[in-house]
Amino acid sequence: MRSGVIAQKVGMTRIFTDAGEHVPVTVLKIDQCQVVAHRTVEKNGYVALQVGVGKAKVKNVSAAERGRFAVAKVEPKQKLAEFRVSEDALIPVGAEITADHFIPGQFVDVTGTTTGKGFAGGMKRWNFGGLRATHGVSISHRSIGSTGGRQDPGKTFKNKKMPGHMGVDRVTTQNLRVVRTDPERGLILVEGAVPGVAGGWIQIRDAVKRKLPADVPQPGKFRENGSSAAPATEAPAPEAPASEENA
Repeated sequence: MRSGVIAQKVGMTRIFTDAGEHVPVTVLKIDQCQVVAHRTVEKNGYVALQVGVGKAKVKNVSAAERGRFAVAKVEPKQKLAEFRVSEDALIPVGAEITADHFIPGQFVDVTGTTTGKGFAGGMKRWNFGGLRATHGVSISHRSIGSTGGRQDPGKTFKNKKMPGHMGVDRVTTQNLRVVRTDPERGLILVEGAVPGVAGGWIQIRDAVKRKLPADVPQPGKFRENGSSAAPATEAPAPEAPASEENA
């Protein structure tokens, strides 16, 4: 089980395939997504990575948090999140996870906070049909009707769908396909819509209901502090051809 990343939602656009078909995509941007800390079985009882993204103003970070970032040798982060991983998928502290951590064609689950709508009625919040447009209905066309407060049961049950606050919920959308990645600019393009507003923080992880492709980087694609590229297995250098001697 690999680590996920924190990204920022840029917005939606579309791209065209070689066959001329257009694919609606959501653009997600990774801005210096670094590993801040490890969670281990010996110390915490579980295995996870704490990941941070974005730059936070030092004056807005408490002294205790600044100490934690100093131990990890990373700048204070604006957003933190933990991702459960297997013991063989730990990424070094301070390493920066890049956009090619995910590969085109694989499926991911994205988690975000939905757009806040404020106080909403039953028709907008729960897609109720409303009352009739005529035949005695006056003023209350968009009301929700009876809520159950009659002789039996004589009360309104809990969790009844009624008008109230709408939005600002944590929502996970599963099985979105990664269409394209741009490691240089830190962009991940996923097919379809992603919950949240433009500029909101989104968590991306491998889909739990789809098989992980065999060619995804393990334990992930990242670059160490001070390095310009993610580590990769070096191929052996080709042997120099033997020089021919004139007879």
